[in-house]
Amino acid sequence: MQTSRARRGSLGVAAAAAGLLATLLAAGPAAATPDPGDLLPGAGARQGAGTTGTAAGESRELAPGEIPGQDEIVHSRNIKHLANIPSTDPAGINSDLAFQGKYAYAGSYNGFTIYDIGNPKAPKTVTEVLCPGGQNDISVHGDLLFLSTDSSRSDDSCSSVSQPATEKSSWEGIKIFDIKDKKNPKYIKSVETACGSHTHTLVPGNRDVYLYVSSYSPNDAFPDCKPPHDGISIVKVPKKNPAGAAVVAFPVLFPDGGNPGAPTNPGVSKTTGCHDITVLPSKNLAAGACMGDGILFDISRPEQPRVIDRVQDNVNFAFWHSATFNERADKVVFTDELGGGVGATCNEATGPTRGADGIYDITGRGDHRKLAFKGYFKIPRHQADTENCVAHNGSLIPVGGGRDIMVQAWYQGGISVWDFTDSTRPKEIAYFERGPLSTDKLGLGGSWSAYYYNGHIYSNDIAKGLDVLRLDDWRTESAKWVRMDRLNVQTQPDYR
Repeated sequence: MQTSRARRGSLGVAAAAAGLLATLLAAGPAAATPDPGDLLPGAGARQGAGTTGTAAGESRELAPGEIPGQDEIVHSRNIKHLANIPSTDPAGINSDLAFQGKYAYAGSYNGFTIYDIGNPKAPKTVTEVLCPGGQNDISVHGDLLFLSTDSSRSDDSCSSVSQPATEKSSWEGIKIFDIKDKKNPKYIKSVETACGSHTHTLVPGNRDVYLYVSSYSPNDAFPDCKPPHDGISIVKVPKKNPAGAAVVAFPVLFPDGGNPGAPTNPGVSKTTGCHDITVLPSKNLAAGACMGDGILFDISRPEQPRVIDRVQDNVNFAFWHSATFNERADKVVFTDELGGGVGATCNEATGPTRGADGIYDITGRGDHRKLAFKGYFKIPRHQADTENCVAHNGSLIPVGGGRDIMVQAWYQGGISVWDFTDSTRPKEIAYFERGPLSTDKLGLGGSWSAYYYNGHIYSNDIAKGLDVLRLDDWRTESAKWVRMDRLNVQTQPDYR
């Protein structure tokens, strides 16, 4: 939930939610909604962050129209809460997840944590690495771990401090760690990228891996992030010499500048880069969620990605946030992070089509493929006005058989499992959530990322830490037989 880069240099965590929203509205571009992204450093009051709520196994199902009590766990009958490892820094902000073998890698604004999930019922913390920098989006490949830094720092070290982006010496970009020794990761290389690295997407290759770096919100006052910023940075990492990693290209994805935002399109973010990209290497395809635009592009030449189609939704989408392909690669789910993730948008007033998922069918072939809008999905459970809630990170559940099902995080709206086999009539089939962190003021918390990996759902909760869930439903049983040795969700595997 990141606003314009003018806010860089703050990494405190004391701001109240009401004050944060005022800052967002003041700092963002001229639009009816703030220019979001992913959790601002210092975002929100953190009431109850140190508690664990109802213990695993003691939760209950939610009655229609009911909002659970503060910190109370509720879930559908087909989900079981197996375990929780509480956050060791209740004032911090937990972010994204990646997986490899029996380990889960969890980012946070303070660094990252490695968990042993060999026994999903009893996960264990292996090590915690302190390396501050929002938002520490994370991916892994072999013995390498990659972190995104999108907050202006005094240097590229893990002991850096916040520093204004107006200073030329400030640093933002990619950090690379050697994780061969899980108990003692080693920081080996940094790569500075234009406008930082809000997120990155790993594109595998034979001798090299590539990182598609998404960043945005340039400013004439920022020496390393001046407009126009209409593309992505591509970092090439030689597998045998990761210390040789470097930016090799900056392809322009929006030669016309992209969505102009307000006043032409009120309430829509102006496109000044991408927020997140999901690649499907088996099909040489990628889907980009780029603020005011959604794009489909060809990555058959990794250093020269080529846009095939581009769509906008200037009625219901405020900020194109992330993307997920279905198994047959004939659909893309795009998410809209209305309000930047700090607002209470899962309510009757906001309605079912804003702050939701947009489902697009992919029609045609080759360069003639098009994205065709089919429907919206939003969780059917209204949340309290003190709960930040909007569509956020999720992953496909590899069920096969022509059925399309994914699991998704909704911040304090919890975790939703939903079926979009019929693109026009998606429906929720399972859920897990906690009651509000606070009952008297807007707080910041909930599931940042909820992903399916080797038979279980793993969630990195902003305030509560790592949750492990088991889904038992006839529609998803086949997924339990799909085993993987690695999962970076934005590098989507071919489950078939």
